[in-house]
Amino acid sequence: MAQQAAKQMAKDLINQTGEMSEDLDDVLNDDVESTLHDLSDNNNKEDLKTHGRIRSNLCGTIIELEQGRSKVTLQTTKDMVVDDMGLIHSGFIFGAADFAACAAVNESNVVVIGSRSKFFAPAKINDLIEFEATAKFEDSRKREIKVSGYINEIRVYEGVFHAVVLENHIFKTKIKHLRRNEES
Repeated sequence: MAQQAAKQMAKDLINQTGEMSEDLDDVLNDDVESTLHDLSDNNNKEDLKTHGRIRSNLCGTIIELEQGRSKVTLQTTKDMVVDDMGLIHSGFIFGAADFAACAAVNESNVVVIGSRSKFFAPAKINDLIEFEATAKFEDSRKREIKVSGYINEIRVYEGVFHAVVLENHIFKTKIKHLRRNEES
């Protein structure tokens, strides 16, 4: 229930931004981000095994985390805007979807190895995008994760991510075909 209340408060704050000056808009975004960040820290941060140092202001905030499932919200900000109309760069949307996918797998050494994405509608400054991710094949090292993103019940993103769970961090994993020394 606390998650719903925090989410509703964030949406209410966002809806008020159109009537405020740009200076107040910055403060409001900080308040929304702080609320969502606090929600993530209180309810899910201790359960998250991956992406522990991710920046929630760029890649989203976990609002729900279960085995094989996650929900992440991304509050769009002026730092994500690409033009004078307030259009958000799709890379931020993809980054939040990727984070939701990894959180759904929730293994310390999960690495996305591929994806297919569809963007159905644009996002604008001050939108709150909610991503829902569901992972399949939990008993395998390879995972497939479906992610959908919504703004106020309107689907704006859909993607399928392919990930692998490694025994060690990818930088500590020796991958023979990538090593140049062995080609000589």
